[in-house]
Amino acid sequence: MTDTSPAKAASAEKSAEANADAATPSKSYRRYVLVVLTLVYSLNFIDRQILVILQESIKVDMDLSDSQLGLLTGFAFAIFYVSVGIPIARWADIGNRRNIVSLAIAVWSGMTALSGLTQNFWQLLMARIGVGVGEAGGSPPSHSIISDYYPPEQRGSALSFYSTGVYLGILFGFLIGGWINSQFGWRAAFFVVGIPGFLVALLVRLTIREPVRGGLDGRALEAPATFGETLRTLREFGSFRLFAIAAGLNAFSSYGIGNFMPSFLIRSHDFTSMQVGTSLALITGIGGAMGTYFGGVLADRYGANDKRWYLWIAAIPGACSVPLMLSAVFVADPRLTLACLFFATMLGAFYLGPTIAISHNLVSPSMRAMASAILFFILNLIGLGMGPLVVGMISDALAPAYGSESLRYSLGIVSLINLVSATLFILAARKLLSDLRKG
Repeated sequence: MTDTSPAKAASAEKSAEANADAATPSKSYRRYVLVVLTLVYSLNFIDRQILVILQESIKVDMDLSDSQLGLLTGFAFAIFYVSVGIPIARWADIGNRRNIVSLAIAVWSGMTALSGLTQNFWQLLMARIGVGVGEAGGSPPSHSIISDYYPPEQRGSALSFYSTGVYLGILFGFLIGGWINSQFGWRAAFFVVGIPGFLVALLVRLTIREPVRGGLDGRALEAPATFGETLRTLREFGSFRLFAIAAGLNAFSSYGIGNFMPSFLIRSHDFTSMQVGTSLALITGIGGAMGTYFGGVLADRYGANDKRWYLWIAAIPGACSVPLMLSAVFVADPRLTLACLFFATMLGAFYLGPTIAISHNLVSPSMRAMASAILFFILNLIGLGMGPLVVGMISDALAPAYGSESLRYSLGIVSLINLVSATLFILAARKLLSDLRKG
């Protein structure tokens, strides 16, 4: 028999009101959530990229090759990051995303701190794998949380703001890492950037509320999708296949060049560790953050009437970054190198927010964390996994002919990949409208 008592009715009414309030949080609170999650993403990249600014010191201390550096900063991290990301995304689609993010921060921060205790290549490799496992629980749940705090028409801007954490993390990682390395050595740098993560994990756990799934999408919430269901859905979209690979190739160039740019400046322009940290912090951090943010803002503005702009905004600046990056690598004047690098980095960063946003628009709310995980699987396996490793291998192969300048030519070759990426983004845009109608 159905309970129709006044108390039961009042309780149901309060529950409905609570759900409505949760689905439409205040502007100030959702901005707070976005800022905190961006802080988390910044910390994610500080801990991920700190090795890059320290790698020349570690190379000397542990007698490593460029290929080993590429393995440490790229493939070893990426293969576990992308693989563990899939089951964690499934967990995020059915569980409490806030708690997952908080736990992930604690894990990757602890493994970063442990990196400072390593004594050889294999120990450092295992520590980096641990960082990758922890960081796998960061972005997919965060993407899903943000998409449930912001409506579709604001999602590109919100996800792009979040994605500026990539470059803010690089900015502070390079500044902190370069200074600490020059004053106290590379081991101390791992401790300094790793330990504060435990405080951020508590901040997330205690102050962020789990949002209602799909509350701002005006559609019925479906049962959480499995990995197989999400993968089959995404495979039906020809645009997704193309823009996911395009994003991966853009990241291939970005990670490959970015992870070896400190070594390039030290070897080819005689920069000190401190000079590298300061220069790249400002250039990569500010330039990349600007490009990432404006990519989302422009995509939301022009994509309001034509969603293909989300992919055009990714393609056009990426192609324009190529001649600037080639100039940065081959000019003799270090000041011109840094100026060209700033604008190349800014233009190359436009793609990230629009790519995430359009992938979320293709799927239902119950698939968003998994869709992000699949997108990041492709993006990071191609980009982070292969980019630094290929740059290191090309540099080692060219070393007999070009000596210490082999890295210059390796970076120039890899910069051309962004032209292929831009072409694929444009081809994806041709299929996007029909795919959105399917979704």
